[in-house]
Amino acid sequence: MSSSTERRTDGRGRTTGSALSGLAVALGCALFLGGFVWAALIYRPYTVPTDSMSPTIAPGARVIAEKVDGSEIRRGDVVVFKDSVWGALPMVKRVVGVGGDKVSCCTKRGLLTVNGTPIDEPYLQGSGPASPIGFKAKVPAGQLFLLGDHRSDSLDSRVHLTDGDHGAVSRRAVQARVDARAWPLGSVGVMQRPAAFSALPGGTSQPGPIQPITLAVVAGAVLILGGAAYGPLARRKARPRD
Repeated sequence: MSSSTERRTDGRGRTTGSALSGLAVALGCALFLGGFVWAALIYRPYTVPTDSMSPTIAPGARVIAEKVDGSEIRRGDVVVFKDSVWGALPMVKRVVGVGGDKVSCCTKRGLLTVNGTPIDEPYLQGSGPASPIGFKAKVPAGQLFLLGDHRSDSLDSRVHLTDGDHGAVSRRAVQARVDARAWPLGSVGVMQRPAAFSALPGGTSQPGPIQPITLAVVAGAVLILGGAAYGPLARRKARPRD
């Protein structure tokens, strides 16, 4: 009697466990694949070939950039853009000024200023001034003033100051905004919005859904692996012991 009861109980347990493991795998697949589909609709991967954005983005690093309209860009954003005057390939730089801004460098402390407000830029390469060469520029309406984080090795708006737009690039040239670093593994992380720009009119932009997407993919992978592991573990546990 006892043996029969044990068999029935074990059977119901295995059936319930199998159902739960199947549900976990199904839910995991939905989260895992859904996260990738969601990311594909919103984000694009880019490889940064130069060190002009070091140390924020190392040369050869892979970044994930949100496909946004140029009107959504704010000061402090790192953007992917393409402008025929700058070259044929997409470039990655940081926005330090928007239409109407007066951008100059440097103060006695070596800081960049935007409309007279000194900007602390902890992301810059090295400990020197914000630019090895002084400059002043007024950004035309609908344009963006762009600098690399490695100011001593970046061909950016400073190089194009004598152009018709005073070194600025149209907002329409923006293809995407960098939200995260994806490679190499040691540098993986979400891009932080610089606090110094948040006090200026317009503030800083809000990050895209990179974190919930990552959470969905990771949670999906865990559910798939956990559900798939149930069968072998249950069979091992059910083996008769000597």
